[in-house]
Amino acid sequence: MRWRGDRQSSNVEDRSGSSGRSSGKMAAGGGIGVFLIAIIVFFLSGGDLSTVTDTLGGGITPATYETENVSSKEYTDQKEFAAVVFAHLEDYWNDEFKQLNEPYQNPKLVLFTDSVSSACGQASSQVGPFYCPADQNVYLDLSFADELSNKYGATGDYAMAYVIAHEVGHHVQNELGISAQLDKIRKRVSESEYNKYSVRLELQADYLAGCFSKYLAGETYQGQPILEEGDIDEAITAANAIGDDTLQKEYQGYVVPDSFTHGTSQQRINWFKRGFQYGDLKHGDTFNEKNLDLSTAA
Repeated sequence: MRWRGDRQSSNVEDRSGSSGRSSGKMAAGGGIGVFLIAIIVFFLSGGDLSTVTDTLGGGITPATYETENVSSKEYTDQKEFAAVVFAHLEDYWNDEFKQLNEPYQNPKLVLFTDSVSSACGQASSQVGPFYCPADQNVYLDLSFADELSNKYGATGDYAMAYVIAHEVGHHVQNELGISAQLDKIRKRVSESEYNKYSVRLELQADYLAGCFSKYLAGETYQGQPILEEGDIDEAITAANAIGDDTLQKEYQGYVVPDSFTHGTSQQRINWFKRGFQYGDLKHGDTFNEKNLDLSTAA
């Protein structure tokens, strides 16, 4: 993705710790454990911290939080990249809502290390990126970019752009009132039943990330296309790496479809690709779609 020197969003708050890199990541090996499974379930859950606390049967223990500025070049690059992506997302969604003749409030991107306090609760960097509808903030530990590449094999800057766009997709759902409707449903159905709605919510966020990518594919910076060759493939690789079935196979050796909260790898890929194909809200109604697999998706 061509981004260096491009406009950065002013809606970015840096709460990073002194090192600029999170040291709180759980080490690989030594068994999965309930906590690691909880983190996998939480990943990209749209900021609902109860996903973790329900699984653990308790609250999240706050980690030490520092506010000293970070100066490492790697962190600075990642911060500037995230701010540029966020700026493009602001341009896109403000224009889309204007065409709908609907108001739109820009979310804020909060960068942190180790742990962060949000209106949805205290969260450690182990929960991954999340959106909190209560304060309309996207929370991101930039060290997740390294984890996405090293642990999940999703390399390239656009893999991270897809993650950010997915989280902003949850903000769009919040602005449209979809999240509030799902919250009401959650209070009156069983956990296994709500999981089905959760999958549809997450796949819709993937679709919206695809819509944003289609928009970005038509934009230029300094006379050159913003998206470069391979960028969309990087997003697809990321979507594949974080599907429920792929994560469950990797960490517990078997798949439990009733526990899916985000969709299979193929579903996530297909809905992202559908968004990239159509680039509109009309084709992203996951809640009334009978075939979530979209087997004929381009």
